[in-house]
Amino acid sequence: MSLEVEALEAAKRFLREEVAPKAQIIDQDSAELHKIVDRMGELNLLGLKLPQRFGGVEMSEIMFRIYQEEVARTSGTLAFLTTQHQSAVGMIAGGDNETLKQEYLPKMVNGDKLVGIGFSQLRRSGPPIMRAIPVTGGYKLDGHVPWVTGWSFYPEFLLGATLPDGRALFAVVPLTDRPGLKVSEPMALASMGTAMTVTVDFTDFFISESQVGFIKPDGWIQNSDMINIALQGHFAIGCAMAGIDVVRQNAERKPFPFLQDALKSLELELVELRMSTAQAQRSSDDSTTPERLKVRAWAIEFAVRCAHAAIAASSGAANSLSHPAQRIYREALVFTVSAQTPAVMEATLQRLVKPAQPSVMLEG
Repeated sequence: MSLEVEALEAAKRFLREEVAPKAQIIDQDSAELHKIVDRMGELNLLGLKLPQRFGGVEMSEIMFRIYQEEVARTSGTLAFLTTQHQSAVGMIAGGDNETLKQEYLPKMVNGDKLVGIGFSQLRRSGPPIMRAIPVTGGYKLDGHVPWVTGWSFYPEFLLGATLPDGRALFAVVPLTDRPGLKVSEPMALASMGTAMTVTVDFTDFFISESQVGFIKPDGWIQNSDMINIALQGHFAIGCAMAGIDVVRQNAERKPFPFLQDALKSLELELVELRMSTAQAQRSSDDSTTPERLKVRAWAIEFAVRCAHAAIAASSGAANSLSHPAQRIYREALVFTVSAQTPAVMEATLQRLVKPAQPSVMLEG
């Protein structure tokens, strides 16, 4: 068995045996989520795509997307939180700063160093809201980061800031209050609140050149978003799988044939969606962008539909905070808007808004 297969199987066992029984608690209690993240570090599951020369398993893209589906299937909050760190691992590993790589990457696999991300502001049109100004020995940071998930989990995060020439600078910066850096209170969110999402404000904050991982060209994030349109759909697919699991549990307990029919229909659509997603990912050519957007929108709509089916199949019990159906439904909200671009928004709405049907006149 290869190293990446062993790692995926270990991750699945961990999710099944240690995370699934606590998924509702994790959704409500940050302390429990902390314990789970610590345990992932003990199992070396925090840097699955990291090259082996840094102590990782160098998991392939296909295997990693299976992992993403499984973690989202088990706990959307855990998926949402840890994908920040996994993204930081991949981005630092692909950067130019070899000293930073040597210092951080071997320790990011086991959790000795935990790093979040904060660069969604680069997607915004208009004047940049987070700026980096070159100065002697490094850069001065000024501006606002509207979304950083992982406060109290991650002591640092990978910041994206716009340089005067339009390029994007990425640097590892603290996620704690200090002169020139202010972290907000955690946001009150409808879902995944225990992952502790905050805003961060910088005022004339100096970082040294040694903290810079890499610099990307102007427009990098827009290009990256287009390439990764379908990839982001794996979280929604995992959420859909969670909803189907709840429908299955109800179909096994309740004597209603229509539950089995609904389960079979959703399972068949899941197979079709996963095949279409895989096909869309095989090409990043611009000509395939409309199809990749359609697949992403399908994944989003399917996740919400499966979560809603879980609620319907569970009846009134779904309204309890201790029931997984309402948690999955709230998680579908987050996966609907995660890494959303105007193009993804448009595709999602086109999928959701159906043409009005002619009204039927009843004869008196």
